[in-house]
Amino acid sequence: MKLNRLELDFFRNYSHVEATFHPRVNLIYGDNAQGKTNLLEAIAYLSSARSHRARYDRELIMLNEPQGYIKGEVDSRERTFILEAKLNRGKTRQLWSNGLRLKTAGELAGILTTVLFCPEDLYLIREGASARRRFLDGAICQLRPRYAQALAEYNRLYEHKTRILRDWQENPSLLDTLDDFNLRMAQFGARIIHYRAHFVRRLGEQAPAIHADFSGGREQLGLRYETVSTVQDPLGSVQDIFESLLKHQESHRRAELDSRQCLSGPHKDDLVVELDGQSAKQFGSQGQTRTAALSLKLAQREIFQQETGEWPVLLLDDVLSELDGKRQSFVLNRIQGGQVFITCCEPEKLDGLERGKSFQIQGGTILSQRSV
Repeated sequence: MKLNRLELDFFRNYSHVEATFHPRVNLIYGDNAQGKTNLLEAIAYLSSARSHRARYDRELIMLNEPQGYIKGEVDSRERTFILEAKLNRGKTRQLWSNGLRLKTAGELAGILTTVLFCPEDLYLIREGASARRRFLDGAICQLRPRYAQALAEYNRLYEHKTRILRDWQENPSLLDTLDDFNLRMAQFGARIIHYRAHFVRRLGEQAPAIHADFSGGREQLGLRYETVSTVQDPLGSVQDIFESLLKHQESHRRAELDSRQCLSGPHKDDLVVELDGQSAKQFGSQGQTRTAALSLKLAQREIFQQETGEWPVLLLDDVLSELDGKRQSFVLNRIQGGQVFITCCEPEKLDGLERGKSFQIQGGTILSQRSV
């Protein structure tokens, strides 16, 4: 799997740019705030129609422009795909694959899979549960179209239910619709828990070995999926999870009405990371938690390769500069095979990197493209 070509119009600070890429290593360098991360963000957007930095698509469009555009040529599954995304300020985005309009972002699943690793991910273990949910959601959405659809619908229902709980005392008639929203949230929530639990199981098969290799066998990494208390077996059937969610909703009904908050559902789930049986978030050192985060990301890459038979496109956004020499070497040794994009400010620090192509970025413009 590889991205051959990318074209941008009015995306972030790029008014227009076209670039062709090397099938292995692509080094993107330049000073800070010139557009290096924006380039990787555009690539990642083509894989899932989501940005890791923006909540709304309008944030991706160049200031004072009505639209932004991303187009990529991708070799995947022994075919060539032309993926396009038109971002509209104030309107719904439009997605195409080989000229066919896509109804949902989930239809992008499996065409271009990417693993993005940025400096913020090094704090994945120490952050709140929402960061780890985003990690799980971003990974699963690229592999499972039904998961992406279920997640989008659950989030829509969650927003509606939140408004009901917030306003019901001023408008009691809103409670007439609460049971229907609870039922549908339990239906979609059960699918979300099912997919997340099985993906965490796959992570648990890959990440501990990577972490053990990195730590020289001195530490044992453990992963556990934590969801609502009534779900005894997250790996069980969707029907069993659904029934358990209904029980949890009923037991929390009064508390939700009193607090005016949605307290029941997978929007509170967490991926618990442990080192030698203890919470990595509470007891792990900075070095240990960084190593654990690296292991999760590299495990994600392994799972994608197993699922699709092809290495995903790896996007390393200035992450190597945040690592010590040992961790840099470990990451570089682990990314043999597949296409890689690496951003940095000082390319000479990566002189030992495999040969490929380099791109100098300045002010939303590619000043040079050359083989290295």
